[in-house]
Amino acid sequence: MDSFFQHPQAVVDDVVSIGKGTRVWAFVHVLSGAVIGEDCNICDYCFIEGKVRIGNRVTVKCGVWLWDGLLVEDDVHIGPNATFTNDKRPRSRSYPPEFLQTLLREGCSLGANCTILPGLKIGCWAMVAAGAVVTHDVPDHALVIGNPARFAGWVCRCGEKLTSPSESRLVCRCGLAYEQLAVNTVREISSAAHQIQQDKSK
Repeated sequence: MDSFFQHPQAVVDDVVSIGKGTRVWAFVHVLSGAVIGEDCNICDYCFIEGKVRIGNRVTVKCGVWLWDGLLVEDDVHIGPNATFTNDKRPRSRSYPPEFLQTLLREGCSLGANCTILPGLKIGCWAMVAAGAVVTHDVPDHALVIGNPARFAGWVCRCGEKLTSPSESRLVCRCGLAYEQLAVNTVREISSAAHQIQQDKSK
């Protein structure tokens, strides 16, 4: 018995690696060579090419096509009809020696109908708004919106927008705190609850 669920109307080619607990729903086609981690959810009408690599606990909503060159880390959310590209200058029946790599870092979220140009990196826990067209790398924890996508604030790993009680400190109502190290760089620091627990253990 397979360790993953495959809907009867999904097509999974030979020589595909799919992890335990992953669900592959109706009208999905996964090509030979693709690697999908554990506990993923691949929703209806998705297409995954053979050189795609997907980590654990990834959600791919309906109508998403993942092309060669896409690397998806753990806990990524890809919204419905998000669009990826892997060739900056496409021509019919003309293929580059190697497709550009697009990297979706741990925990990032892509909104419905967004477009990601090839060769870009979407940072850890970043959030791309619905309909945004991403033309440049997105920093960790950044929120980007619009066409072309532009910076609109910082977001917590929980998804809420961060507030800034001081020049270099950012906080979330969930208790996590962040330090702004540069214009385009933030770093998570110990949450208030975690810090209290550490203090008690001393």
